[in-house]
Amino acid sequence: MKNVLCVILGGGQGSRLYPLTKYRSKPAVPLAGKFRLIDVPISNCLNSNMREIYILTQFNSESLNKHISRAYKLDGFARGFVEMMAAEQTMNTTDWFQGTADAVRRCLRHFNDPKIDYIIILSGDQLYKMDLKELMNFHIEQGSDITVSCCPVTEDKISGLGIMGTDGNKRLTRFVEKPQSVKDVAGMHIMRDGKKHYLGSMGIYCFNTKILRKVLTEDASIDFGRGIIPNAFNRYKTDAYIFEGYWSDIGTIESFYEANLDLAETVPVLNLYDKEWPYFTHPRYLSPAKMQDTHVDKTLISEGAIIEGATLTRSIIGLRSFIQKETEISESIIMGSDYYETEDEAKVKKLPQNVRLGIGKNCIIKRAILDKNVSIGNNVKIINKKKIDDYEGEFYCIKNGIVIIEKNAVIPPGTVI
Repeated sequence: MKNVLCVILGGGQGSRLYPLTKYRSKPAVPLAGKFRLIDVPISNCLNSNMREIYILTQFNSESLNKHISRAYKLDGFARGFVEMMAAEQTMNTTDWFQGTADAVRRCLRHFNDPKIDYIIILSGDQLYKMDLKELMNFHIEQGSDITVSCCPVTEDKISGLGIMGTDGNKRLTRFVEKPQSVKDVAGMHIMRDGKKHYLGSMGIYCFNTKILRKVLTEDASIDFGRGIIPNAFNRYKTDAYIFEGYWSDIGTIESFYEANLDLAETVPVLNLYDKEWPYFTHPRYLSPAKMQDTHVDKTLISEGAIIEGATLTRSIIGLRSFIQKETEISESIIMGSDYYETEDEAKVKKLPQNVRLGIGKNCIIKRAILDKNVSIGNNVKIINKKKIDDYEGEFYCIKNGIVIIEKNAVIPPGTVI
C-alpha cells in the first residue's frame, strides 16, 4: 500500500518497565530471547506490505537507533524505509515531546509526501499479530475519518485501558479512560461467547491524512487516547475496528514477564513459527546454541547460547547466554549478552573469584528477569527468599514478586536474593 504511512510511537520514559528501561527506551527492550519490542509493529507493517515507516522516539534512544539501522535496511528498489525521527528543537519550540499527539503534531511537517492518503499510528511496546490491510479496508469501507483499533477484553482488564462505547454501526460514542469500576462503563459491553466484554483501545489509529492535520491543528491535546480521540467523536466519523486476535500491552514488568513466558508454551498465544508471517530483527549470524547434559522443558533458547549441565524449565534464554553446570532456571527470562567473554578478559575486569559473564555453577534462579551482560558467581540463589512483592536494591529490584537483575550487574558467589 503505497498511499499509507505508518508512524510508530516510541513512548516516554517507560517508568513502569524500570529497570529494563534504565539504559534503553521501551521499544528497545529485548523480547523472546532474540527480538526487541519494536520488531513487533515493524514486522506487522512489513508483512502487511506497508513499507514506509517512521519511528518517533526521544528517551534513551541510542540502543534503539543502533538496532533500527542494523536490522532494517530495505531494498533500494522496493521504495520503502524504516527511519528514526527524534524530538528536535525548532524555531517554534525547544521542548521534548509532551505526549503521543504532541509527538505526531510536531513531526507532521516531515510527513509531506503528497501521495500519502492515510496515516496509521502504532505503539512500539505491544505484542500482537495484525494484518494492517484489514484495518485499512475497514476504514475505507466504513468511510471513516478516524478508525480506532479495539480489542475485546474481560472486566478484570478494563482498569488498565481506555474503554470505548459504540453504536450499532461501530461508530464510537463514548470513551472512559482506565475505569476503576464496571459501573463506570455500564452499557458499553459487547457479548463474546456468552460473556460480557469491553472494547479496549489498542492505541492503534488510522487517520485520513487531511483529517489528522485538521485534528492536530484544531485540538491542542497532547495525547490521542485521553484527548484527540474522545474530542473527535462529534466532529468526525470515528469508528471502532474490532480486532479478535491475541494482543498484549507490554506496559508493566508483570505483563512483560507473562507475555514472554507465554511464548514458551507448547501452543503459544502468538505463533513465532508462521513462515507466512515472520518477525524480523537484526541478523547476528551467531552459531547455533550448544548444550551438554542439559534438561530442557518449555524453554526458548536463542542462538549463540552455551549451556553446560543445566536444568531449564519454562524460561527464555537469550543470545550468547553462558550457563554452567548444575544450575537450575525456571519461570525466568535470561536476556543473554552482547558479547562473549574469555577467562582472561574476565580477569582484566577484576571481578570476584570465579565470576564470569553469564551464570555460574550450582545456581538456582526462579521467577526472575536477568537483564543483559550480568555476571553471576557460583552458588547464587535468586528465588525471592522472603517472598517480597516490591523492593529496590543496589543492583536489583523486585516488582510483583518478580526479581529483576539490572543490566551489567555483578553478583558475588553465594549471594541469596
